Amino acid sequence: MDHQLQHISSELKAWQKQMMRRPTILNWLSKKMQVKINSIIPEKVHLAITVTLKQMIRGVLFGAEHTTAHPLSNLSIQAREEIVFKKIEAYRKTAAIEGGITGAGGLLLGLADFPILIGIKLKLLFDIASIYGFDTGDYKERIYILHIFELAFSSHQHRRKVYLEMTDWEKKSKSLPANINEFDWRNFQQEYRDYIDLAKMAQLIPVIGAPVGFWVNNRLIKKLGITAMNAYRMRLIK
Repeated sequence: MDHQLQHISSELKAWQKQMMRRPTILNWLSKKMQVKINSIIPEKVHLAITVTLKQMIRGVLFGAEHTTAHPLSNLSIQAREEIVFKKIEAYRKTAAIEGGITGAGGLLLGLADFPILIGIKLKLLFDIASIYGFDTGDYKERIYILHIFELAFSSHQHRRKVYLEMTDWEKKSKSLPANINEFDWRNFQQEYRDYIDLAKMAQLIPVIGAPVGFWVNNRLIKKLGITAMNAYRMRLIK
């Protein structure tokens, strides 16, 4: 094994340990508080948010399918990752600028950042999948993309559960539901909201909204990129 591949493998092992790490007391208390807050919110509000997020993500999922390049073939994992790193950096800059602009625009523009950023994140995941050689035209690969999204933006408890479902994806994918409507959208949106709410709410505050939006979006895309890289490494490095 050459030095670069050895380095990739060691990074993957460290990430896998992190995914399996049990939540700290602070993580547990934070999740308990979020569950309590969610229990106070009326059910019809949860349903409305779930339907909105589901339709938004479905639109991006099926739209990105037609704007993503064909899977790259006949490349080493090292060569693929050089392209992936450049792609992540480009998306980080785009998301940071978008966050700064919407953060400077007050409440309405700040709220607009939510769907725009989801679109940027999912498009990045489609591009990374194709660079690693996976066909996003396959419905099961789009489910894998949603799982990567969950890994990056979920509580410790949920993240560990999702990770374990992804460790033997070839086997797991055979038992997937027939269509994407059977995906657990309620849990998906709740975990995502709980993860980013505090950071994104600060973006709505006048004066500090622009720098917060710039910094937060940059960090979120970086985290998503690293998560995606390791999720695909897990399938390519045996």
